[in-house]
Amino acid sequence: MAELAPGDKAPTFSLLDQAEKTVSLSDFKGRKVLIYFYPKADTPGCTKQSCAVSENLAAFSDLNVEAIGMSPDPPAAQAKFDTKFKLGFPLLSDEGHAIADAYGVWGEKSMYGNKYMGIVRSAFLVDEKGSIEQAWYKVSPANTVPNVLKALKT
Repeated sequence: MAELAPGDKAPTFSLLDQAEKTVSLSDFKGRKVLIYFYPKADTPGCTKQSCAVSENLAAFSDLNVEAIGMSPDPPAAQAKFDTKFKLGFPLLSDEGHAIADAYGVWGEKSMYGNKYMGIVRSAFLVDEKGSIEQAWYKVSPANTVPNVLKALKT
């Protein structure tokens, strides 16, 4: 799992969102974008993280930043998650985890002594030209938004 660093070109993508509309990184050219990866829709940590992003959409907008969530869940699961919590921003389906691989967030995890492959919760701030401005690997759900806001204000 190779990690991205500030200055690296952000891997491009075109994936389906919760409405089965194709969303591409190039759609955000000229604006900053928060891209965060979460393991599974509608689980406690992912809900906490996604709701925090949703609650801060106005603050992000004031700073010319868009938000995108991404997980291996299919679009229907993303839609259910979005509807249940009224998130209001694109939740992309990376079912084959190709984009997670490209961002270095698909890796070995462990739960109750069992090892398995999955999303390592991470967040990225991509600049207006499509380069990584900041990368936070193994970020806690509670720290995603504060990390981004702090980075934007410095």
